[in-house]
Amino acid sequence: MFRKLNPWIMIATVLFASVGFSVAQTDQDEEYPPNAKPGECWAKCRVHPTYETFTEKVLVKEASTRLEMVPARYETVTEQVMVKPASTRLEVVPAKYKDGTEQIQVKEASKKLERVSAVYENVTERIEVTPATTKWEKGKATAGCLSADPEDCRVWCLVEVPATYKTITKRVLKTPETTRDVKIPAEYKTIAKQVLVSPATTREIAIPAEYKTVTRTVLAEPAGTREIAVPAEYRTVTRQRLANAGSVGEWRPVICDSQLTSGKIRQIQIALRDAGYDPGPIDNLFGRQTKAALARYQRDNKLPEGNLDFETLKSLGVQP
Repeated sequence: MFRKLNPWIMIATVLFASVGFSVAQTDQDEEYPPNAKPGECWAKCRVHPTYETFTEKVLVKEASTRLEMVPARYETVTEQVMVKPASTRLEVVPAKYKDGTEQIQVKEASKKLERVSAVYENVTERIEVTPATTKWEKGKATAGCLSADPEDCRVWCLVEVPATYKTITKRVLKTPETTRDVKIPAEYKTIAKQVLVSPATTREIAIPAEYKTVTRTVLAEPAGTREIAVPAEYRTVTRQRLANAGSVGEWRPVICDSQLTSGKIRQIQIALRDAGYDPGPIDNLFGRQTKAALARYQRDNKLPEGNLDFETLKSLGVQP
């Protein structure tokens, strides 16, 4: 067992001795790790330098200019050329007719003398048969009669007897016989004929000018020169640069003695074996073969060397 006073120094000394490293002797004050907490174990390990790959553009050819001949540019144009000027001509416009009808007289109007017969009518007439007369009529006794015999008081009255009449019907002449003139209208017949709508005339016809399309090549832009900017040429190169220079004695957290149990050693041996590093028999002992396999694993994987630090355990997949 290592002393609990400086467990990380003791583990570092054992591992460095097993893989051929030597730990530089420094003052006691410089061997203490910074910002350590109670219960932690630290040891100085050899840290390999690390590199990083980066790409950059490298100038191959600087930018420049060059003169380039610009040839003349021609273009094809089409245009219309007059081959015959505009003119006019006279055109006869024929008369226009339409179908119509016309009435013509075939017999003139005339008149004739016509007899008008007498007109009679039936009329009724009252004629007197007996003329009007008067007569005496014996009346009754009046109420004012003072005699006991009413006959003594009978009154005679003179009464008018009206004339008598009778109605007779007779035929009488209303208008006597006469003569009258009767007009005989003229006689017409309808005939079909063509009617003039518009007479024949002349009109002036405009004859447009005649053109033809010709195609010819014309100079659009004369020949010249122009300055062409030639950009700079670059190429991309991939390089490596130092990311961490590494060190021989750099403090790293390591597993403490109390944590390096047989079960933990077994996990480390199995992890080394699975990674292709022979730790010897899986015997739960942190022996020479196991330490040598661990040193090779650290060296091949650019891990801190010289102790069983947390980074190595994490790489092996073993919980610290």
